[in-house]
Amino acid sequence: MPDAVLPSTPHDAIDSAALDDPEGPPRVRRTKLVCSLGPATADRVAELAAAGMDVARINFSHGTPASRAASADAVRRAAADGGRPIPILADLAGPKIRLGELATGSVELEAGRSFVLRTNGGSAAGDAAGVSVTYRALGRDVRPGDRILLADGAAELRVVEVGRDVTTEVTRGGPIRSRAGVSIPSQRLSTPALTEKDIRDLPRVARLGAAYVAQSFVRRADDIRELRLRLGPDGPPIVAKIETRPAIDDFDAILEAADAVMIARGDLGVELPYEEVPIVQKQLVRRALDRGVPAIVATQMLESMIVSPRPTRAEASDVANAVFDGADAIMLSGETAIGAHPILAAEAAVRIVRLCESEGSAHLAAGAADPAEGDAGALAYAAVALARAESDIAAIACYTRTGRTARLLSALRPRVPIVAFSPDEAVVERLALVHGVSARSCVPPPDTAARLGLMAWLLRESQFVPAGSAVVLVASTAAAGSGPNLLEVHRVPG
Repeated sequence: MPDAVLPSTPHDAIDSAALDDPEGPPRVRRTKLVCSLGPATADRVAELAAAGMDVARINFSHGTPASRAASADAVRRAAADGGRPIPILADLAGPKIRLGELATGSVELEAGRSFVLRTNGGSAAGDAAGVSVTYRALGRDVRPGDRILLADGAAELRVVEVGRDVTTEVTRGGPIRSRAGVSIPSQRLSTPALTEKDIRDLPRVARLGAAYVAQSFVRRADDIRELRLRLGPDGPPIVAKIETRPAIDDFDAILEAADAVMIARGDLGVELPYEEVPIVQKQLVRRALDRGVPAIVATQMLESMIVSPRPTRAEASDVANAVFDGADAIMLSGETAIGAHPILAAEAAVRIVRLCESEGSAHLAAGAADPAEGDAGALAYAAVALARAESDIAAIACYTRTGRTARLLSALRPRVPIVAFSPDEAVVERLALVHGVSARSCVPPPDTAARLGLMAWLLRESQFVPAGSAVVLVASTAAAGSGPNLLEVHRVPG
């Protein structure tokens, strides 16, 4: 189904264009948008990019190697056509349990009815009485009385009897579809976080050229360390998906081991009472921000837009709260992967984010209370403080070989955008996920002393900030591997 046109209302008139200064460059959106690719957007990746997609998620729970490769090629074409990086986030399936195929594609489960989860596989399609599941050990891992959620909580089951199959009672009815997720308490899972399928998929992740790898159902920091060993020293950064109670308990250690985290709220609804999820989300995002670790908020952000051309008011508030919490990115899942209105969903997310960042600045989360340790952290703190004190400073620009300087600046959440220049294309791609950072490729200067001059020239040529504006330049004159040690205020010539 094609995207429908959003009805026009006075509120709808406050779109992204209205938030820009017509006399100056477009206002930079700081909170990034991750969009999941799927059947709904297989041929619409360029449209998603134009709508505001910053990172493209390719889910290894679905599709084939050929379809995932086609999606990756489409992302690279869209990035080249748009003149900006769009990194690929390869999301490993992990020990995610899924339903098999339903004969009619979807069914409505009714409360009080019996529903059988068949663990012996087979090709028989399911119906309202039962369906196969992808996890053969389900009967061994669950116990009578356990709660099972289907499709991120669309329906709820209670285990009644365990044998070769698992017989349940539907305690809360709702719609489910083929291949929907099956969520059980993580402490019941006997399978490791890194499954045999994940290990087989790692070479495919490498062939896709993924900038990030998301690890599903992380339970402890050692899970991340195992994946990092398998990826090798030159492998992509790891996004730890926080969707289990053990991961919350070990969150500080996970922040030390991971390169970014994703607060995946769907399965957290099984691990926690649903009323606790918003509080936990705020706490985890805050702790990640304090450590300078990028955080993505995911699952059911604009869920109703899978079928509706407009989000609900509650969903708009949900996206807004993620922005106010200080999340680096929000992620759309089914909305853009299988929804009827994927482009409208991306546009709606962008509109909400832009308005919150423009009109709700008093509610935006501040950066880390203390600067990162060492001279590099102190210099980043000084740059942000200078930008805050001088009203005519329009941006902070940095030269970075690893991305660390840009991340240090981002963690402090300056009031102005960060322009990061790097000679490493992989670093430029990875920074597309980081809050407030607009990354650009550049040739390395002939010597370290020329970095400030290079940035000044690039800023003038790119017209990223208006002529006459002041920009804080941050760079290093030291050897490779050291942090920034030089700060200068530069005025872009008219």
